[in-house]
Amino acid sequence: MREHGIDRRAFLRGGAAAGAATLALTACRPRSDQGTTRTKSSGPLVVRDIGGTYGAANRKAVYDPFTRETGIQIKVVNILHERMIAQIKEGRPGFDVMDINMTHLALFKREGLSEELDYGRLKSARNAGIAESLLTSHGVGKNYWASVLAYRADAFGRKKPESWADFWSTGQFPGRRALQGSVDWPELEFALLADGVPLDKLYPLDVDRAFAALDTIRDSVPRFWESGAVPGELLDRKEVVASSVWNGRVQSLVKDGSPLAYAWNGARRQSNGYGIPKGAANPEAAYRLIDFALRPEVQAHFARIHPEGPVVPAAYAHLSETAAAHLASSPGHLRSGFDLDVEWWVENGDALTKRWQAWART
Repeated sequence: MREHGIDRRAFLRGGAAAGAATLALTACRPRSDQGTTRTKSSGPLVVRDIGGTYGAANRKAVYDPFTRETGIQIKVVNILHERMIAQIKEGRPGFDVMDINMTHLALFKREGLSEELDYGRLKSARNAGIAESLLTSHGVGKNYWASVLAYRADAFGRKKPESWADFWSTGQFPGRRALQGSVDWPELEFALLADGVPLDKLYPLDVDRAFAALDTIRDSVPRFWESGAVPGELLDRKEVVASSVWNGRVQSLVKDGSPLAYAWNGARRQSNGYGIPKGAANPEAAYRLIDFALRPEVQAHFARIHPEGPVVPAAYAHLSETAAAHLASSPGHLRSGFDLDVEWWVENGDALTKRWQAWART
């Protein structure tokens, strides 16, 4: 989905603007007890998420059940990163919890905009099998999504492209392709997988090898998409026969009857996560919400509503095989795909994005 895209340029603009910001901010400052009983709060716990269907799923699976259990009301704000940064730098963030991409959580940490998490307060994260890469000092993962290979099911007869090597094989699977544009980190991993690099040997990325592999299909890639809806439109209109796409988007199209299919092999997984901004008014309630959201049954409830996978493996005991088949973190999909290395991309991504943009213009 487009809302998961990593707009680093906006982040950096926001960071620069925030230093001179003179915003008139008002922040709710509710207080809550640390116990497990229902709590009377002087105001709501304010959560920043992206809204839309994602926000609606959070409301149904996380916020409302949390309120029923604890008595703590949830207020949601859908502000953009620039405003988040400005509010934190002013010292009065208008939100207590931020639900954002793990890459943004890494950037917020780097800029000193978030609190270090006390995992002693997050019982649901202890020994829960959450990937180490999602248990970071300033953010904890909450749900997986992935970029996958999608294609027209009627384009290749009985043959089906099942890997990025097949995507790169324009002889065996002829036709135009599309790849992601600058909405997220360049898809260099797919080029390396197509060139034979094993999943567990991807990082650190061999950048020159990736661009050499990209060169081999450049003439077959007329489009680079910049929003989540575009790959499906290109495939529907037969402008391309195959494309990378966010899994939730292609699943929705298939459900609606589009003649599309997709493969999980080589899927690039990412996760949204929770963080607490510097100066949060209600950190105690923030910890309680995060801990609640990481319960296996809550994770499963969210996954049944929205096509993003649990980070807690035990959640799959609460999901049917049919539901699990469409989620990026199901046991089978974990083996056939890989987690994007957030720290590597945060360290190298800006320079590589510039190189990729120059390549895409050729």
